[in-house]
Amino acid sequence: MNLLAFDTSTETLSLALTWQRSGPAQLLEHTAPGGAQASATLIPGLQRLLGDAGLRLAELDAIVFGRGPGSFTGLRTACAVAQGLAFGAGVRVLPVDTLLAVAEDARHRSGAEHVLALLDARMDQVYCAAYRFVGAAGWERCGEFGLCAPEAVVVPEGWALAGNAFAAYGARLGGSGPRVDARPTAAALLQLAPALIAAGGALPASGALPLYIRDKVAQTTSERALQAAEKQARTTALTP
Repeated sequence: MNLLAFDTSTETLSLALTWQRSGPAQLLEHTAPGGAQASATLIPGLQRLLGDAGLRLAELDAIVFGRGPGSFTGLRTACAVAQGLAFGAGVRVLPVDTLLAVAEDARHRSGAEHVLALLDARMDQVYCAAYRFVGAAGWERCGEFGLCAPEAVVVPEGWALAGNAFAAYGARLGGSGPRVDARPTAAALLQLAPALIAAGGALPASGALPLYIRDKVAQTTSERALQAAEKQARTTALTP
């Protein structure tokens, strides 16, 4: 399959392209700063990958993207670009949960097959979801998506914690299993794509929609003050 993938849900912009002609499948990857810069660099980056491979958009089987949860601005950018490119080229889109991509990246990096995937949600919270790898059938999500304080994350005994939340919240996260620094990379999206497409996950361009877990994107002044006071109290309690 010819698949173009990208994720803009975190602080890292991740792009990848896989294609196959007469020989084995080939892969190109690119990473760059994400966040506010992603909206300006995403399309040029995708064009470079396609140019390097000698492919046209219309030759793709699908455009794969991380649909969330994650940065609101990043998710809007990803959906708008996926939808626009798919409409113009007449190809399908494949929205993929970013936490599922974190689990797949963790499996690729460490071999973990029971993963509690985490992404920094800012505002002193994390997005989380638990996944179990079931072989040829791929991943099975165990329960619903969560959005909570780091201390409230329930980690099944022995399961790996994986994601980008350790630098900010590592000391506040529980669990006795390994910790894997993982991201919803475009390469992970491509690894997940064949099974998801086979299961009917590819959609028309109009299906390029975000997955929002949080319905509030900003804190009030009093909420920010309360959060700062709680952070100071934790710091004071940990100081010898």
